Amino acid sequence: MTGNATLLQAGDPLPVGLENPAAKSPILFISDHAGRAFPRALGTLGLDAPELSRHIAWDIGIYGVTTHLAKMLDATYLFQPYSRLVIDCNRRPRDAQSIATVSDGTVVPGNSNLSEIERRIREREILEPYHREIERVLADRAARRHSTVIFAMHSCTDRLKRDAEPRPWHVGVIADTDWRIGDRLIELLEAETEYRIGRNQPYSVNMEADYTVPIHCEARGIPYVEIELRQDLIGDAKSQLEWATLLAGILPRAVEKSDVLAA
Repeated sequence: MTGNATLLQAGDPLPVGLENPAAKSPILFISDHAGRAFPRALGTLGLDAPELSRHIAWDIGIYGVTTHLAKMLDATYLFQPYSRLVIDCNRRPRDAQSIATVSDGTVVPGNSNLSEIERRIREREILEPYHREIERVLADRAARRHSTVIFAMHSCTDRLKRDAEPRPWHVGVIADTDWRIGDRLIELLEAETEYRIGRNQPYSVNMEADYTVPIHCEARGIPYVEIELRQDLIGDAKSQLEWATLLAGILPRAVEKSDVLAA
């Protein structure tokens, strides 16, 4: 590819999905790994179907849960349709995992030995438009004096290949310095469900490498929380609807109890 080459072609998905843009809720849902689309020009990066069905390609089940939630709560939903293997939209450019050559033990042939131009094209056509749209939506809401709290929605595997034991947490509640919503959410989940809740488990925010929380939440002072749902709990349409129904009854109350919307 030359510097002027393009990656996305006619028929490829747009680099950002947006649902319910005129919604009234202060909640804004964002999913960085909602889809597993691949630009036709890249094929499947040399991976076969079993590998592409694994968590390395996408956050399994999170789109189904969150699109239900957005409808139930009259909330706007922004999501990334492309596979995180093409480019991870929750990693800053040049981070080692931005375009992973190995993911949970799987070598990704189509990501090996990329030129600087090839990396830059993926950033320019997928990563940057996605984050510009988040910035646009946030600016529009601010201009309309529409209060915003961000729920960064993710799902995680119950076990990485390197893990000696399965992960015990059913839900991870994650933040860096701003725990106003996160603390209230943990309280409600622990009081009203039998699930095991992990505070900054199985991941925590990496302020140097991560993108969405550091750039769009912490840096702007927007109240937020990141949620990780275990993928074996949301792997089919029925369970996705059940989890959306559960969370629809809890997330707004976590926001209310946090007082982040107080004038």
